[in-house]
Amino acid sequence: MVELQVRRMGAQGDGVAEGPGGPVFVPYALPGEIVRGTLEGERLACVEILEPSPERVVPDCAHFGRCGGCLLQHWQLAPYFAWKRSLVVDALAREGLEAEVAPLVDAHGAGRRRVIFHARQYGARTVVGFAERKSHAMVALDACPVLAPSLDAALPAARAVAAALAPLKKPLDLQVIATDTGLDMDVRGSGPLPPALLMDLAALAERFGLARLTRHGELVLQRAAPVLAMGAARVALPPAAFLQATREGEEVLSQAVLAATAGARKVADLFAGVGTFALRLAASARVFAAESHAPALAALQAAAHAPGLKAVSGEARDLFRRPLLAQELAVFDAVVIDPPRQGAEAQARELAAAKVGRLVYVSCNAATFARDARALIDGGWRLGGVTPVDQFRYSPHVELVATFSR
Repeated sequence: MVELQVRRMGAQGDGVAEGPGGPVFVPYALPGEIVRGTLEGERLACVEILEPSPERVVPDCAHFGRCGGCLLQHWQLAPYFAWKRSLVVDALAREGLEAEVAPLVDAHGAGRRRVIFHARQYGARTVVGFAERKSHAMVALDACPVLAPSLDAALPAARAVAAALAPLKKPLDLQVIATDTGLDMDVRGSGPLPPALLMDLAALAERFGLARLTRHGELVLQRAAPVLAMGAARVALPPAAFLQATREGEEVLSQAVLAATAGARKVADLFAGVGTFALRLAASARVFAAESHAPALAALQAAAHAPGLKAVSGEARDLFRRPLLAQELAVFDAVVIDPPRQGAEAQARELAAAKVGRLVYVSCNAATFARDARALIDGGWRLGGVTPVDQFRYSPHVELVATFSR
């Protein structure tokens, strides 16, 4: 057993102390705390808090400490927000970049509007919930405090669907999205289903009032098209659609994008998804949308026929393998890019060489953003302001929106 003092919060949400051989990561500990436990390599196990931090608070959730979904419910919000902003500052510093990093914007709002529950069979028992941290073991949820009230019926519906599929004895993932017309659920992992089970699922969709139930994207039952408003448009979502995690997060990021592209007449929206930015940009500019997921692009283009929007063209294109070339980008006044966590290294190289006046980069990974920003700056772009945005409360995940100019 060793006693250590936690010096800082690590990037993954563990406290970090200095041990005899270097840094020691202490789960669920806060800066300044004195802790005792057993050294297991670089981690401290069987942690006992000897002197708690004054910033420690009672967690909101009874599953905290077992469920891997939230790591920081025990920390006051003010220091938690400061730490989350520091993740962006530190990522930029590692690439030797300087920028004005704004205070973090809290975009939790009403809570997350999409969730993926996991269902596993333990003998005759069906467990629906989230995985424990660094484990495949499951935590059976009775509630989740970070979900929006619009998802209140999601967990009971997921339990019922998982119970109906329990005879298959397969691990399931159940994605649920709260839309303007009801809950949209997609079930993955079941494989093909016999007609009797499909009928059981359709009955459950009716019982729980789901807007739509799909299995691996294939329709089981639709009571109403799952629709979300985006600006002046209404998007009929494809199954298992990607969305910003919270409605507030979508609004914060969208307003930042619109402000940074104001006055542009022709805009490219890269990794456009179902049109989070493109459909708002189209209120004042012609938009070209590039997105690899063809159903998402089709939903965007169908929604773009809303009255008052300018022309929206699009292409189903894998921007990792086939980025827009510098010559193609030269026709745009501004470019918006919102890649997944791995960033957009190939597209950043083309943007570095492109003759475009403005660029807005939305990122969910500060490290890959900083890498791509380094390439852009080396190509002659100037990095303007960077705004961190938190729509994954109590987690180490932080988003940001950044502006570049020539």
